[in-house]
Amino acid sequence: MDGIAFTIIMLVVVAIILIVVVLNLIQSSKNKKMKNIINNLEVQKNALDSTPIIPELAKVESYLKSEKMEVMYNDWKERLENIKNIQIPRITDMIIETEYSLSQMNYKTTMYKIAKLEMEIYKVRTNSEFLLNEIKDITNSEEKNRAVITKLKARYRELFQKFSNEKESYGDYEQIVFKQFEIIAKSFEKFEIIMENNDYTEVGELVGTINDMLKHIEVVTNELPSVVLLATSILPKKIVEIGETYKRLSEKGYPLDYLNVDYNIEEAYKKIDDILERAKKLDLEDSLLELKVLHEYFENLFNDFEKEKVTKSVYDEANNKLQNKLTKINDLLTDIFSSIDSVKNLYDLSEENVEELNKIKVEFDELNNDYHVLMSHTSNNTFAYSKLTKEIEALILRLANLETRLDSVLEQIGSMREDEVRARQQLEEIRLILKESKNHIRQYNLPVIPKSYMVELSEAQAAIREIVKELSKKPITIDVLNTRVDTARDLVLKIFSRTKEIVKSAKFAEMAIVYGNRYRSNAEELDKRLTVSENLFFKGEYSKSLELTINTLNNVEPDIYNKLSKLYEIER
Repeated sequence: MDGIAFTIIMLVVVAIILIVVVLNLIQSSKNKKMKNIINNLEVQKNALDSTPIIPELAKVESYLKSEKMEVMYNDWKERLENIKNIQIPRITDMIIETEYSLSQMNYKTTMYKIAKLEMEIYKVRTNSEFLLNEIKDITNSEEKNRAVITKLKARYRELFQKFSNEKESYGDYEQIVFKQFEIIAKSFEKFEIIMENNDYTEVGELVGTINDMLKHIEVVTNELPSVVLLATSILPKKIVEIGETYKRLSEKGYPLDYLNVDYNIEEAYKKIDDILERAKKLDLEDSLLELKVLHEYFENLFNDFEKEKVTKSVYDEANNKLQNKLTKINDLLTDIFSSIDSVKNLYDLSEENVEELNKIKVEFDELNNDYHVLMSHTSNNTFAYSKLTKEIEALILRLANLETRLDSVLEQIGSMREDEVRARQQLEEIRLILKESKNHIRQYNLPVIPKSYMVELSEAQAAIREIVKELSKKPITIDVLNTRVDTARDLVLKIFSRTKEIVKSAKFAEMAIVYGNRYRSNAEELDKRLTVSENLFFKGEYSKSLELTINTLNNVEPDIYNKLSKLYEIER
């Protein structure tokens, strides 16, 4: 029993010894770790002592030629003394206090003091570095600013040479720009004086000012010639031309009030005057952009004028066509209703036919009224021709629908007299369409009229002669007459469509070739293909010429067909 007790006691003793040894090892490790931290902080403190502030500050002594520099020097010296005599010694005291706390194994207090010590070292290091950088800004000022000013002088010489080579392009502003260059040159001289006097407190601001002036004069040399050219020559001429064109078209009855030309011209002159006035102070902010916007606006006005001319031509053509049709159909309706009773007696007309004729008459009267309203709008120049054209096209569509219904009723009546009258009327219409087609193709003055077109024209003329033959026969065979009329109408409408197609293709092909001429000098292959297109054009192969031209231009300007269609307002 005694042996067991002894063994237990020995085990307890050994365990206690092991615990004590482990605790001592842990404590020793913690002490060593904290001691290393403190030693590292002491190394950082010693590094603060070796900061090269004093040698840099000594260099400043040779620059003490101004009161401002002396004030800065004394301030730096005072801050340095504060770092050396107060802040660094305070760090030394804090290190001693931290080591004492560690020796007392007061780890919590030690860690707190280490944290404060790190913050204090960081603060002093920051102050030292900031002070050193301030001093170096002066001691390195000459070398740094010399390098910068050398580059600025090179820029100045380039800009002045550019100005000298283009003096005439500055117009009345030449002397203003020249004086600005003189101001910059004097600033360079002032820089040299400052450097000779070692007055480095002002040199940084002066270098920045010179740089800003060079940036400004660079904008002036790049933009002022264009501003002068646009504001004093190009735009005034363009505005005068616009005003004369506007006045001429207005006197001819073109409704152009919606464009507000007079007001916009007045505002443009105000804007130009403002830009020229600001240019006297070399204030060119947004001037070139504003002038380009004005130039583009007036260019677009010319396009609007041309569009109105083209639209008026379309409108006049549509109006003549509508007027002729209205007159003829109104005459036809008058004839029908004046003889409707006798026709009823001679022919077996149904009530449905008569009722439909009455409806058509009412709708034709409404159409006539709407046409008179449109004519009043046209005569008082209220609306643009683009709007009037849409209105008249709507009337033409209504007329076409009514004409179709009237034809349907007349066909149902089946009267020989109405058939004959209708045939004679359609003969005149066919002749008119054919005449319009021939006039239209002559107006464009095509270099060559395709042979296929001439064949179709001959066929249409022959078909019209067949109608005349049938009308001269007694009795008239209505079925044959109707067949002749239908054939002639189809052929003439085909000629009409073919005429529009040829003229449109020719116009578009010519416009596309002219448009493509701008690329000829830069693309040899394009030049060759455009030459081929021209040859096709003069041979009368307008569609092939257009196709080749569009395919060629697509290589340098994708989607050119749509662009040209919008540009020239050509119907696709």
